[in-house]
Amino acid sequence: MTARFDTQSPLLTAFGVLIALVAIVGTQFLGWEWGSGQLVPTLIGILVAAVAVVVAVRRYSS
Repeated sequence: MTARFDTQSPLLTAFGVLIALVAIVGTQFLGWEWGSGQLVPTLIGILVAAVAVVVAVRRYSS
């Protein structure tokens, strides 16, 4: 399977960059750790996973 960058949504790219920045700031400056029982990192992870599933389903169904 080859990547088709011409069909990649700028909105999804911006969302990915935003999530990466939140993860970096959270781990480096706010003390967030995955699996530590903290609610915010867990909710962010669930949200990102849900968005990824929706995007994958839409791309493979069309």
